[in-house]
Amino acid sequence: MAASTQIMDVTERYFPTMVIQRSHELPVVVDFWAPWCGPCRILGPTLERLAGEANGAWALVKVNVDDAPDLAAAYGVQGIPAVKAFRNGKVVAEFVGAQPEPVVRQFLAGLAPSEAEVLADQGDALERIGQYEAAAGKYRAALEKKADLAQALVGLGRVLMELGQPQEAIESLRRAADDPTYGAEAASLLAEASLAAQAQTAGSVEEARAKLAADPKSVEAQYNLALALAARGEYQEALDLLLGIVRRNRRWNDDAARRAMLSLFDLMGEGNPLTREYRNKLSQALF
Repeated sequence: MAASTQIMDVTERYFPTMVIQRSHELPVVVDFWAPWCGPCRILGPTLERLAGEANGAWALVKVNVDDAPDLAAAYGVQGIPAVKAFRNGKVVAEFVGAQPEPVVRQFLAGLAPSEAEVLADQGDALERIGQYEAAAGKYRAALEKKADLAQALVGLGRVLMELGQPQEAIESLRRAADDPTYGAEAASLLAEASLAAQAQTAGSVEEARAKLAADPKSVEAQYNLALALAARGEYQEALDLLLGIVRRNRRWNDDAARRAMLSLFDLMGEGNPLTREYRNKLSQALF
């Protein structure tokens, strides 16, 4: 711990708390450095002095890449010093090398949130304590100030999902799908929202099972049950049903079953064993 509470040496263990979580409260600037790095010894004191001058407007975290190689790799650090600024858990600005002090000051000045970003930050804070209606209001207010603010578009999509409004969430999330910072989250949420919107028309799992029992050969009944199961998080049974449709009638309803499986893969993530298993099964069914 450095002398100022706004300047900290952080290891991999405490990075999620002291950087990711804290960046929801104020900007956190991370200096990836090493003791043997000459340029690091030039830039480091400048950052520390400016952090002291900032009087709590932002926090400085120093990460020794020799002690945290996995963390450096996770954030794409290829040369040091590498400086990355975090807000709301994401990297929002960065530079590499021992830049002159005027350049560093300009970089830090750009971290001050705009009026729209302040509103989005307020929405984020309300969302994290479960105040979804109030959070939606803040995100919408932010979008009135800046219609393409990805932070607010994705935040609004998240809370609309919590409020059971997946179709409205889709409209918001689509507008952020290409954003370099929030696009991956938007894509994952879009997959979830698409399935949830379709599942609303399918009804509950119990209703869907009853309809399938009444007409076991109905592809639509099988599909609706799969959607209802997916909405409840019962992914394996849902995937089995969808895969069965693909095998028997791939082109049913404009390839809906295959597309639903792809959405589930996006939702579950590539690290999920079910994703790997059913991607292979889907490939075998198609080819």
